Formats: sequence, C-alpha cells, structure tokens
Amino acid sequence: MRVLSRNWRCRAGELDLVATDYRGLIVCEVKTRSGDGFGAPEEAVTQEKVHRLWRLAHEWKRHHNLRCWCPLRFDVIAVSAPPGAPWTLRHFPAVGAER
Repeated sequence: MRVLSRNWRCRAGELDLVATDYRGLIVCEVKTRSGDGFGAPEEAVTQEKVHRLWRLAHEWKRHHNLRCWCPLRFDVIAVSAPPGAPWTLRHFPAVGAER
C-alpha cells in the first residue's frame, strides 16, 4: 500500500490515513489504547463513526479532484500499547460497506 494522506482535515472532521493498493482507495481509522479499561481499540469504531468517515472519504476525493469512480474501502487499525509491554497492531480490513 502507498499512503496518500495522513491526518487529513476539513471542516467536517479528520481522516487518519488514506492509502491505495493501486486497485482502489483505503481509508484507515487508527485507534490506540494503553489498556482495556475502555474496551479494545476497534470497539471504539461505532457504526455512526463509520458513516461519518465515509462522508469524509468522499470529501477527500472531491478535494483531491478524484472524480472518477474507484473502489473505496474502510479499514480499522487497532493498536494496543500497554505501558512497559510490546505494542500489538491488528488490521481489520473492509469494516464498512461501499457507499
């Protein structure tokens, strides 16, 4: 994958990562937790958040003059970073449906 944007912002919000696998666009939400007191990182990505991120992805496409149709995928990257322990990263591809 090639990263196209990191921490891209507009008035409506922010996209953590926008990348391409040269077949389509991949929007990645990165969630990090140092403990499990608030649940696993991926549990913080609610359906409401997924819908908002889809809207932001389409805004990113407009902003970058990407008017042609291309597949758009939404992934979650969950990072567990407990103090004094090794970090773990889990990738959840295609969390949301194409919109």
